[in-house]
Amino acid sequence: MASLHKLTARKVATATTGKYEDGGGLRLVVTPSGNKKWVLRYTINRKRREMGLGTLPDVSLALARSKASKSRSMVLTGLDPIEQRSSKNLMIPNFRDCALEYIDIHRHGWKNAKHVSQWRNTLETYAFPALGDSPVDSIDTENVLDVLRPIWHEKTETAKRIQGRIENILDYSSAKKFRDSENPSRWRGHLERLLPSPSRIQQVRHHPAMPYEEVPEFLTQLIPSESISGNALAFLIFTATRTCEVLGARWNEIDLKEACWVIPEARMKSRKEHRVPLSEPAIEILRVASVTRDVSGFVFTGSRVGKGLSNMALLQLMRGMGYGIKQERGSYVPHGFRSSFRDWAGEVSSFPGDVVEMALAHTIRNKVEAAYRRGDLFEKRRSLMNSWAKFLCV
Repeated sequence: MASLHKLTARKVATATTGKYEDGGGLRLVVTPSGNKKWVLRYTINRKRREMGLGTLPDVSLALARSKASKSRSMVLTGLDPIEQRSSKNLMIPNFRDCALEYIDIHRHGWKNAKHVSQWRNTLETYAFPALGDSPVDSIDTENVLDVLRPIWHEKTETAKRIQGRIENILDYSSAKKFRDSENPSRWRGHLERLLPSPSRIQQVRHHPAMPYEEVPEFLTQLIPSESISGNALAFLIFTATRTCEVLGARWNEIDLKEACWVIPEARMKSRKEHRVPLSEPAIEILRVASVTRDVSGFVFTGSRVGKGLSNMALLQLMRGMGYGIKQERGSYVPHGFRSSFRDWAGEVSSFPGDVVEMALAHTIRNKVEAAYRRGDLFEKRRSLMNSWAKFLCV
């Protein structure tokens, strides 16, 4: 035992180019580029063999010693660790197979069907070329960085999503016992030491919002409108809801008698049912929309029979009016009208902030407050939305 454990954690951390023996055949190899890898040298059947045990920081000194000890035990019983590992690898799936399996298992828990195609497309574009054919137990930090580094600065948001998706897939692989629990794609305490923070690279970009003072004039261009997308956009403004909620609205969610629109939890970002009080102008838009009502059940019908408006319909409408990113009349987009409403409520109205936040269906961040909040302030929100409509229709 005296010949074992010659290295220390500090020596490993500060080692420069060269080879460093820990004893018992375990060696640390530092390449000119600074990569550090563990190698175990042993003799079996009079043949000298050398087996890689992984790289730092994925395989620490303690883990390298543990792996080396297990391999030496195999040699003592006449088993070749390299051959044993090769045999085992035949049963280890590659990253692509694990990823597709993970997507298939979790797809029913995702609230938006588009998530499936988004996961597949980003992985096929960025991760599979480098990791797809690799056994999941062989993927280390350098492999993950090979995927992320080329896009980390130019496509930061996409890169961060890919990092999280790789992390989830490798965690899944660990749970299936295909690899150890160390996750080379983990951000906290790991990749955050190796890559600059996304928040320092790319500032958060909020949806460009039209100043609330300009919204009434903008609405006059939409009402009265023979355009279904124009009516949908006006309805979005009067209700301060999200584009996807308006485009997905169905007649069975609308109660004209009670002047209420109930958006089911499956279509809400918060995953909670949301009741929207309808002002008289919003109800009038619904009366107009009912003329084109068809079997699809969508409030705002699309050009194809049985379909609602496309996801781009409202954006394209605004572009046609001269609004949008880098457009001459302003870089405003449909989702920005929620901010217009929020600014109006904060600067002009006297309604409490919690009523406004509830109208926007924002999640209560304070867990204690959320635990005690039982109602949805519906009647107070009805007064708020009526005041908003009155401001818009001046």
